[in-house]
Amino acid sequence: MRIATFNINNVVSRLAALTAWLDAEQPDVVCLQELKAEHAAFPFAALKSLGYEAAWKGQRAWNGVAILGRGMTPVVTRIALPGEPDKSQARYIEAAVGGVLIGCLYLPNGNPAPGPKFDYKLAWFEAFLAHAQSLMASGAPVVLAGDYNVVPTEADLYPNHSYAGNALLRPESRAAFQRLLDQGWTDALRAVHPEGPLWTFWSYPRFRWPSDKGLRIDHLLVSPQIATQLVDAGVDRWARGLDGASDHAPAWIEIDR
Repeated sequence: MRIATFNINNVVSRLAALTAWLDAEQPDVVCLQELKAEHAAFPFAALKSLGYEAAWKGQRAWNGVAILGRGMTPVVTRIALPGEPDKSQARYIEAAVGGVLIGCLYLPNGNPAPGPKFDYKLAWFEAFLAHAQSLMASGAPVVLAGDYNVVPTEADLYPNHSYAGNALLRPESRAAFQRLLDQGWTDALRAVHPEGPLWTFWSYPRFRWPSDKGLRIDHLLVSPQIATQLVDAGVDRWARGLDGASDHAPAWIEIDR
């Protein structure tokens, strides 16, 4: 089973790029973030024509999350985190797909930091940590996939970068991510590829994509049961080079299930 996460950065305007990737790679489960579309505008029919059923939570102009299942219907268990600080923002959806519980998240960016947006990021992170701990305690097979807006270590972005002070790198953000790992979650991409660049995001300005100045902010954290089934992981960098591409590339894991 291949499970992927992809910040699509507007599912309507980038539908051609999304469908090209789905058609080429045919992942079994996909978590999408930044739909930037109202609930009714989600392109369900176009995805269904490719064999994907979907569950989603839209939001006009911003945010929005979805879970796709190839030949499988996601059975929704949550459309918001317990204790989420602002439930008007569509940042979390959870569903059972193919015997795996999938949590799809779009963690707040938090910039500028310090400030109210960074405070909101940390508050959202606390709610997520609490829910992740309850999922871990359940013993269920779980994958928490999405745009975490956290660069976990200096090895997860290009050298001599210009992101000092950015909310994605701040000690508080990295400490919260480490607290997730300390609960028992496995960072699946790093488990398979302990060293080397695994960029999933290249910002549009300053020619970051052509010069390969990327960051790893899209992660798939897996519960112990899934970690034992992990056979491969990677990033579909080619999707970032498509016409009209998102500034993210899809990241994925393969599990023997």
